[in-house]
Amino acid sequence: MAAAQAQRALVTGAAMGIGRAVAERLARDNASMVLFDLAAEPLRALADELRAGGCDVHAVVGSVADRSSCIQAAAIAQQEFGGLDLLSHNAGIQRYGTVETTDEALWDEVMNVNLKAAYLISQACMPMLRESHGAIVLMSSAQGLASQEGVLAYSVAKHGLIGMTKSMAVDYAPLGVRINAVAPGAVNTPMLRDAVALNENPAAIWRTLDDMHPLGRTAEPEEIAEVVAFLGSKAASFVTGEVVRVDGGLLSRIGGSPRKE
Repeated sequence: MAAAQAQRALVTGAAMGIGRAVAERLARDNASMVLFDLAAEPLRALADELRAGGCDVHAVVGSVADRSSCIQAAAIAQQEFGGLDLLSHNAGIQRYGTVETTDEALWDEVMNVNLKAAYLISQACMPMLRESHGAIVLMSSAQGLASQEGVLAYSVAKHGLIGMTKSMAVDYAPLGVRINAVAPGAVNTPMLRDAVALNENPAAIWRTLDDMHPLGRTAEPEEIAEVVAFLGSKAASFVTGEVVRVDGGLLSRIGGSPRKE
């Protein structure tokens, strides 16, 4: 029996955090990959590392919020691999503010990077995914299903990604393309570490984050990457339009209790 063809993937936000973990996870299956990120130095270092391990990897430095960069990344996949089987979109930023303290520039920045970018990269990749009957996995958040205080733009954008997931799933199911989203809880990424470091007592914040999750800890990026790899694989062939919570039980618990056992 002939060996299965290695997957061809485009991974955004690949330089660090969840995106990097996804790239490393797919590399274990010898995927051919286009890695796409704005952070040039860590992106190229990861690409070199994965090439040294035997993977066919190409790095694209650019912003996912820029149409021309998205088109370039997709074009490289077409040129180098002859198509694409998986788009794993992980790029995002965290910003803070209420409806009064979020100015228009910040709102636009978050919407462009966290929501519009998903539209741009999905649009650029969809012709190849239609041809291959491939898959898209968008990285939403538990805050795409609920919200903390002071994260208006971020929460709106992550809710929007879930709407986009369901809409694209319905549109493209007849064409053989599956689209799903992942909604992590708190994950030990550079983005989260930077946010925690802004506080006067980071250790206390980490304890709070751990305690929020019934499993008693935050996630590691590799745990999220495993779910992405599953959703992007043929093993998930009947899964589309789904939002998979990988949140350690975060959204399953109602705070407070009338009694303590």
